[in-house]
Amino acid sequence: MNINLLPWREARRLARKRSFNQSLVLSALLGILVAFVIMLALENMLAKQLSRNTALENENNKLDVQIKEIAALDEEIKKLKDREETIKNLQAIRYQPVHLLDELIDLTPSGVILKSIKQSEIITVIGFAQSNARISEFLHNIEMDSRYLTKPTLLESKLTPYGQGKEQRKLFEFTVTLTSLSQPSEK
Repeated sequence: MNINLLPWREARRLARKRSFNQSLVLSALLGILVAFVIMLALENMLAKQLSRNTALENENNKLDVQIKEIAALDEEIKKLKDREETIKNLQAIRYQPVHLLDELIDLTPSGVILKSIKQSEIITVIGFAQSNARISEFLHNIEMDSRYLTKPTLLESKLTPYGQGKEQRKLFEFTVTLTSLSQPSEK
């Protein structure tokens, strides 16, 4: 007896081929589905990152505005400190002319007449004295006893007429420069 196995083999081959084609189509569909899911996940991640980037840019812009405001405030604070320093300096020298005159009154010996006082960075005093000894005493008083004046320097001393008519006499005209202290010294 002869059995023909060919149709059965052919049917099996067709079934395997169909199964293979179905597996291939199913694998392709599954691959496409996986690729689509991965693409959606990547797009989602990209959208989230772009959203974060936008939020960071917005915050950076806000911080830039705040930095500009802080810089403006720092500049205003600097101006106010400069103004405060100027006011302190003015307050420090406010009573300087009064102290200067008080000092000169106390330090001027008898026999010395002060003609003019000019104050700038240094103080220039022009006056008359009965003798050079009185001028020397005046300079010595400033050097030793003054709280607001230092460095007396005699620039000039010359004999000149003083007064008019019968009261005219010869006195020594002198010019002295002084340095003023902003704070009193401990004398």
